[in-house]
Amino acid sequence: MKISARNKIKGTVVKIQEGAVNGHATIEDEEGVRISGSITNESIEALGLKEGAVNAVAFIKATDVMVAVD
Repeated sequence: MKISARNKIKGTVVKIQEGAVNGHATIEDEEGVRISGSITNESIEALGLKEGAVNAVAFIKATDVMVAVD
């Protein structure tokens, strides 16, 4: 597989939350770092994503990332 995204986190699926159309998948790496991504419910099903699944990879390719605290 070739992909243009260079940032990736390999780990285990720790949470799948489906919504009406889109859902969220959360992956945790070996060090306990978690990242969540919004994907379609169709993609969750097509990829066979289930909590506890190993060998999942989150690829990060974003032009903007905003984080704030008060």
